[in-house]
Amino acid sequence: MKKLIMIHTVTPDYRAVFFKNIYDSLQDRFEVYSGDFYFEPTVISDEKIKRERIKNVFLFKRKLLFQKGIWHLIFRNDIVILELNPRIISNWIFLFVRCFLNKETYTWGHAWGRKGINNKTDFLRNFMRSLSNGVIVYTNRQKSELQQKMPQKKVFSAPNSLFSSSKMILSKDNNVRKNIISVGRLIPRKKIVFLVESFIGGIEKLPADTNLIIIGDGDEKEKIQKIINKHNIAHRVKLLGHISDYKQLKELYSKAYFSVSSGYVGLSVTQSFGFGVPMLISKDENHSPEIEAVVPGKNAVFFKTDCSEDFISEIIQVFEESNYWNKERENIVEFCKKNYSSEAMAKVFIDLV
Repeated sequence: MKKLIMIHTVTPDYRAVFFKNIYDSLQDRFEVYSGDFYFEPTVISDEKIKRERIKNVFLFKRKLLFQKGIWHLIFRNDIVILELNPRIISNWIFLFVRCFLNKETYTWGHAWGRKGINNKTDFLRNFMRSLSNGVIVYTNRQKSELQQKMPQKKVFSAPNSLFSSSKMILSKDNNVRKNIISVGRLIPRKKIVFLVESFIGGIEKLPADTNLIIIGDGDEKEKIQKIINKHNIAHRVKLLGHISDYKQLKELYSKAYFSVSSGYVGLSVTQSFGFGVPMLISKDENHSPEIEAVVPGKNAVFFKTDCSEDFISEIIQVFEESNYWNKERENIVEFCKKNYSSEAMAKVFIDLV
């Protein structure tokens, strides 16, 4: 019987539950291969995830990647999943060879680059897609868009998920929900510096027991810490570093009234919804496909991009609407369970076998 083989740049900790779902179903018919570091070196593989370790060789200042330790897989009569990323040179070789030999190979990733469906370089992704037996994308919207562009191609949607449905649990004690929480990498595109400065600038207008909780690591961590120290505000703005432990996250989200995405929306949006916490989102950003999960007025509110005054104004507004948002929490969790569980995501890959 065929095996399912995945070749990744890295296997970060947020993929642990997803991989476990597949391992539990396929057992020894599932293999994962990955390197240690991503194009962005702050994204690393979690050593607790079962995988075959391979070597990532980055070229031209980390713009391109060639992977070593995978070439025994190229002729295997198994199902191979490759990242849909034109910057990975070794994936091109895999696709050409396996397409020529009629070996079952799928590409998985964002249907389009960060500039969207009309990106000038989409012809590269399109070539990769055409060489594969099918394409797995992150959202139903991308599936629909790609199916229109490639009507003869098999296209699957595996909504990007972090937790199993059993872990999406709503804390019932709304009285302790006072904080604003931000989860994600501390990089310029996430605009955490803007978030901290805006929070500090409007702190006198916010409830005295509302703190800003920041979870994540990245290049701007030191810069953010200096801003916190400069304003002597460590008792209200807490920089906690990277946290992947479910129990810790559950505890922090149980005390969060709203989460916030001060830059582009990423995977943390479904994490927030899984705990019943709505999100305040910068409106005009180049958001990741996970923005599809957002339903304004039901699980999220937008604020004007890069506008501190509107950011604080919207926070004040949602606190004034606490009765409404506290009632919506259960609906937010149920919506996430139905559409963004790791089981549903894993099933798409299991069904290939």
